[in-house]
Amino acid sequence: MRTVIFDLDGTLADTSGDLVAAANVCFRAMGLGDVLDPLRDAGIALRGGRMMLTRGLERAGRFDADVVTEYYPVLLEAYAQDIDRHTRLYPGALEAVAELDRAGFAVGICTNKPEGLADLLLQRLGVRGVFASLVGADTLPVKKPDPEPLREAARRAGGDPARMLLVGDSDTDRNTARAAGVPSVLVTFGPSGEDMAALAPEALLADFADLPGLAHRLLP
Repeated sequence: MRTVIFDLDGTLADTSGDLVAAANVCFRAMGLGDVLDPLRDAGIALRGGRMMLTRGLERAGRFDADVVTEYYPVLLEAYAQDIDRHTRLYPGALEAVAELDRAGFAVGICTNKPEGLADLLLQRLGVRGVFASLVGADTLPVKKPDPEPLREAARRAGGDPARMLLVGDSDTDRNTARAAGVPSVLVTFGPSGEDMAALAPEALLADFADLPGLAHRLLP
């Protein structure tokens, strides 16, 4: 079975507002106030919790790797407590997934968000059952850009890891697909959309309505 695997943050859903809010909980606890801005720093947010803590501390002139390590669990706890206040699925995402399913593609998710948090978010958004698999950062001993989580997401969805593509929004996704020897489709509607063309994916995606056609072309 042909398989389409999606990244989550910045690809299926804009999670940046809730991620920034969780990071700012940490910065306030450090006495720094709200260091990150949900609009200006959306791109940083979609690079993950450790990146937000790192960039925020650098901006405040207080970077310390040990502080990042100390506050990362605090960030995760704050995020879990308010995970879907601002998060929204991108327009057309669910419709594209439904059309892929009708066309006989297996559909799953491979994310570098911890699996428990990814599952919680998808449950809160009411879409967990739409995806046949979910592989997170801690599902396996390795995470993206190692190709094994991507392959495992395809297998758990009932698909063939050799006949899949990855829809993502970052160099991590591009490198993961390349390492797995499969095509990547990078979305251009996220905070870093203007940078995606330089990564030379097999396709760029500006509108989810175009994804089923791309999937048929890239996985004939």
